[in-house]
Amino acid sequence: MSGAATDGRNVGAPRTSPVTDQAAPQLPLVDAERPLRVALMSFAHVHADGYARLLQAMPNVELRASDPDGDKEQGERRGLDLANDLGLTYVDSYAELLDWQPDAVIVTSENTRHRTLVEAAAGAGAAVLCEKPLATTLEDALAMQAACDAAGVSLMTAYPVRFSPAFAQLRELVKAGGLGALLAATGTNNGQIPIGDRAWFTDPALSGGGAMVDHIVHVADLLDALTGLAPERVRAVSNRILHAEKPEVRAETGGLVTISYTGGFVATIDCSWSQPDTAPTWGGLTLQIVGTQGIADIDPFAQHVGGVGPDGAVFLGYGTNTDELLLHEFLHAVRTGRAGQPDGAAGIRSLKIVLAAQESARTGEVVSVR
Repeated sequence: MSGAATDGRNVGAPRTSPVTDQAAPQLPLVDAERPLRVALMSFAHVHADGYARLLQAMPNVELRASDPDGDKEQGERRGLDLANDLGLTYVDSYAELLDWQPDAVIVTSENTRHRTLVEAAAGAGAAVLCEKPLATTLEDALAMQAACDAAGVSLMTAYPVRFSPAFAQLRELVKAGGLGALLAATGTNNGQIPIGDRAWFTDPALSGGGAMVDHIVHVADLLDALTGLAPERVRAVSNRILHAEKPEVRAETGGLVTISYTGGFVATIDCSWSQPDTAPTWGGLTLQIVGTQGIADIDPFAQHVGGVGPDGAVFLGYGTNTDELLLHEFLHAVRTGRAGQPDGAAGIRSLKIVLAAQESARTGEVVSVR
């Protein structure tokens, strides 16, 4: 992190609540002596494979999965085949999976199918961790939260970057007043285009959009957790210039978003699929925060050993596995009967920014966050 004096308006003290909610248990407790039953609903999302491997390595966890839509997708490594590769207990339907009475469900389906699966999981009395974005419409997101509230179970949104040590250090710096009053931020979440065996990411009917849907939310969530400020207006532009030669791409591949918050704080997010197909790593995320007393930068995925191998450039990442910390938070919350963080409300707040950005890119107008 770097510090440099700067001038600007004071936008007030930011909220600096911790990543986890330490309130007294309000949800059903799970007997610590028995294995925690965890159900993985769908292998559609690229994180499903990694989550499964991490969960299998955790003590006192029993894991089962179902991916009935996977067998319908040509050329995708999903369904029973992937479960066998992972050594997972697999059932053919979500109904059979929920009949197992899991304590916790992880939804890693296509984005537009989140609502159906979350409502089913809540109806079965299971706590839910849902991949990002929480939904593709505000109506769906609110219905998912309402279903979990009505069932008395928690809803958590999969934002693993919240658990990055670099972000934790940034939060402590801001909390201690090391940057003064916060003025502005610049964030990037650039990656390779997620096609190949997960082509649904570029199909709006299943994903809800393209690069903006995929990559706004992580940075928006970090800003939400860091500042506690409410977004007011969004201006966004997008295009399909990147990867225009790929016939399977049906959504925007590049986007730039400017968000105005209460008190005058302004943030920009580059959310493009701009990492080359030949790059040695998927991409990354950066965040720069500007305050009246200094500037701080984080690059949570920068730690790696690099070089050149027989097949070209090599990128071997090391350090904290934020997906693992996310899962630990979710499972610990289920065990202790509290709401895991980031919760469903966090997912709804970042979704509102995505929806405003989509409308702004479509209309060319500044859009109020509703």
